[in-house]
Amino acid sequence: MAFFFKTCDNWTAMYFSTDSTVFLDGNWIHASEANVTLYSQTLHYGFGVFDGMRSYKNADGCNIFKAREHFARLSDSCRQLGIQLSYTPEELVEIAYQLLTKNHLYTAYIRPLVFLGPNMELNSESSVHVFMAAWPWKKYLGYEPINIMVSQYQKQGDNHSSINAKIVGNYAPAILATNQARKLGYDEALLLDENGCIAEGPAANFFYEKDDILYTPTTRCALPGITRKTIFDLAAQWDIPVVEKDITVEEAYKADYAFFTGTASEITPIGSINGERMKKSWEDSHAYSLYMMYRQQVMYDEFQGLTIV
Repeated sequence: MAFFFKTCDNWTAMYFSTDSTVFLDGNWIHASEANVTLYSQTLHYGFGVFDGMRSYKNADGCNIFKAREHFARLSDSCRQLGIQLSYTPEELVEIAYQLLTKNHLYTAYIRPLVFLGPNMELNSESSVHVFMAAWPWKKYLGYEPINIMVSQYQKQGDNHSSINAKIVGNYAPAILATNQARKLGYDEALLLDENGCIAEGPAANFFYEKDDILYTPTTRCALPGITRKTIFDLAAQWDIPVVEKDITVEEAYKADYAFFTGTASEITPIGSINGERMKKSWEDSHAYSLYMMYRQQVMYDEFQGLTIV
């Protein structure tokens, strides 16, 4: 057995402390005691699923935004891979709130992971493990407009069932794309599909605004993100049209504005694509208005907020 967490000081400070508690297979344990076999099928072949969600402090305690939707997606990802998850989305929501309580967290990022036991063969391993952790994590990619580049790495869309699941192994191209972008002096990457149209960011959906209309790629090659769907809902409240279509890079160059959406990045403004600056300022865009609405909505949704004592 080997420690599931790397115990370097900088990693420890970022993700957990000596007092942090995590959930593992029905037990509440110290984060430093969580471990997994190095022969895990998920570790070797990427055959496992994960999700991510945020909690936000409010007047009653805190709220995990779209908690049930996130855990329903986790369950559906397991179903697509044939992994037998022993918890319902409702049970996982309850565990997530307990996790926050035990760690005295209000505003936090929550990471559930479903991973498999030891198996070096290519048939699915039957032993299923459920892990969940939470930690304070600032907005991924920050608050200022970012400069992005079109990556050489593609988002493949030939297997629709795997595209719509958050599978551990699917994120290797995303890491490669981000590494390439940052090495070349950009903040983030933009991945294309096999037809040369925009798919998504490494861990975020892509939107652009032109003449008061929002455009976003179809989900043929992009994950149908929960924050993406929230933008659709907020835009409908203000009669802002949203069009799903194949988008070329040349179209994006002509955008009034563009932005990424995702749980970790929330809504992140894009200042330029391959050095082509956006035509409008962030504060003058519909996207900025939607971002202001989003910041209010995340504190409360259909679930009651958690009061932590």
